[in-house]
Amino acid sequence: MSLNALSNATAGLAATQAAINVVSQNVANAGTAGYVKRTLSSVATGTNNLGVASGAVTRSFDAAALKQLRLETSGAAYTSTKSGIISQLDALYGTPGSSTALDGTLNTFTESLQELAANPTSAAARTTVLSNASALASQINGAANSVQNLRTGIEAQLGADTQSASSLLSSIADLNKKIQNTTDSTSLADLQDQRDQAINNLSSYMDVKTTAQSDGTVTVLTQSGATLVDRGNAASLSFDGRGTLSANSSYSATPRSVGTITATLPGGGKIDLGEPGVLRSGSLAAEFELRDQTLPQAQRQLDDLAAGLASSLTDKQVTATQATQNTGTATATIDLTGFQAGNTLTIPANANSTGRNIILVASNNTSPITASQTVDPNALVAKIQLPVDQTQIDKALKLIDPNLSASGSGATLTITSAAGVPPVAATARITVPTSADPTSGYPQIPLFVDSAGNALYTGSLDSGSQLTGFAQRITVNGNLSGKPAALTATSATDMTASGARAQQLFSALTSTQQTFSAASGIGGVSAPHSTTVIGFAQDIISTQGAASANATALDDTQQTALSTAQGRFAAGAGVNIDQEMSNLIALQTAYGANARVLTAARDMLNQLLQI
Repeated sequence: MSLNALSNATAGLAATQAAINVVSQNVANAGTAGYVKRTLSSVATGTNNLGVASGAVTRSFDAAALKQLRLETSGAAYTSTKSGIISQLDALYGTPGSSTALDGTLNTFTESLQELAANPTSAAARTTVLSNASALASQINGAANSVQNLRTGIEAQLGADTQSASSLLSSIADLNKKIQNTTDSTSLADLQDQRDQAINNLSSYMDVKTTAQSDGTVTVLTQSGATLVDRGNAASLSFDGRGTLSANSSYSATPRSVGTITATLPGGGKIDLGEPGVLRSGSLAAEFELRDQTLPQAQRQLDDLAAGLASSLTDKQVTATQATQNTGTATATIDLTGFQAGNTLTIPANANSTGRNIILVASNNTSPITASQTVDPNALVAKIQLPVDQTQIDKALKLIDPNLSASGSGATLTITSAAGVPPVAATARITVPTSADPTSGYPQIPLFVDSAGNALYTGSLDSGSQLTGFAQRITVNGNLSGKPAALTATSATDMTASGARAQQLFSALTSTQQTFSAASGIGGVSAPHSTTVIGFAQDIISTQGAASANATALDDTQQTALSTAQGRFAAGAGVNIDQEMSNLIALQTAYGANARVLTAARDMLNQLLQI
């Protein structure tokens, strides 16, 4: 027998033993998270393939399936985070139609007004109105406070998730270094498993992609292109949380009043990961969206409801009288008597040449304002300083639309449009009471006021927007506790009981159309929404219910996609016990065959020695 046969059989035994070790490792780690199935290739050695040796241990997986798994992991974390918070938000308003839901409490209040209108002399009916009004205000307070509690909780969660993500980035960079310096294929496979698992875990926090380098390391980037790991260097993530958030807390505020994630690169550069569009998926992106968009919009809905509730009982709408002059110009004359800070004068888009609504906001100062602070975020906005002055209104109008001009005397304003433009029109919202005194401004009444000083609500933008956070501050006018008879007063000076005032309050809430801001996200995103206060409350509940149902459905779909991606990846990378047992039987047979060659060689040598 050739000595080559002995050499081949010995090498075969060693190669088969190494392959059996790989199979045993696969079987032992069949349930280990992140473990990828190993394979061992054999390579021929010597001239004319006369020998065999164990090749490198390699990991068996589908790279495309791994990429898809990471994308779906990010998506699932994003939808799951959003669905959980939006479901909690929906629960704040109660079951639609129930007596304890937001619309149910509002209905109970309006029904008590109707009862008071029918029984104006009943002291019990007056007390019931005030009690129901207080319950309504408290429910709005509670819902708004819960919205800010959710935002504060997300702010804290952002801090915790940022720390975890930063640790994963550091771990990936460390594993890159070890992989660079490892030559043993078995150890290398273990390190690659650990690195892939760390990247998979990172993908639940943010949307990431990887680029393989020639030295075995990977570069980790966000889908928007921000580099987080480059070989052995990792960005350090930090979150400058702001603790308890309020309705005024926002990313766009100057200075910024919420936390953001700063990625500090090894070279010293910094990237703001909280900036819109940098993170597009994962739990961190969902948390930013919830904190800075979804929940502030919910706060705006409650603020608008509270403002509508208060102003519907105190404000009146004044419409300008239109006319056409002999010169061919069109005019509109309007009486702005009683104009207070926050009251508005609106010239609709079809009555000016800009094609957009023009809103003039009354103010006691000249601080700048933005369209987002009005009911129409797409309007052209300017402040007019009190008291009403036609000259400054004329200047403001001409800056917006050169075809418009203003003139008049006292509180009477005449707006003129030049020839060739549509007939001019204008409406004004005027708060009739001048204080929280319930006898001021009859028949309007400041039933709901701002708890900050028991102040009249006018929507003032002086010293900040009175609307922002009003849902937390709305309360029943403290002056009414000592004067409940004002609810049924015949006039401002006659306290004789009459049902007229209570009936007007009922109609103001259930029949009178109010204009609510498009910023609330109800009725469209580009135009104000008109409905009654009752209707707006119902719109809030139905909108949040639909949003919750949609978020849940989207999460269910995404979780299914994640499960499919996990199954696809596991099919290629997971350990199949049946397949490993089949491999083991084949290896046992090969081992036995190589051993038989050696046995035959021993027997032949023994015979030769006996000759």
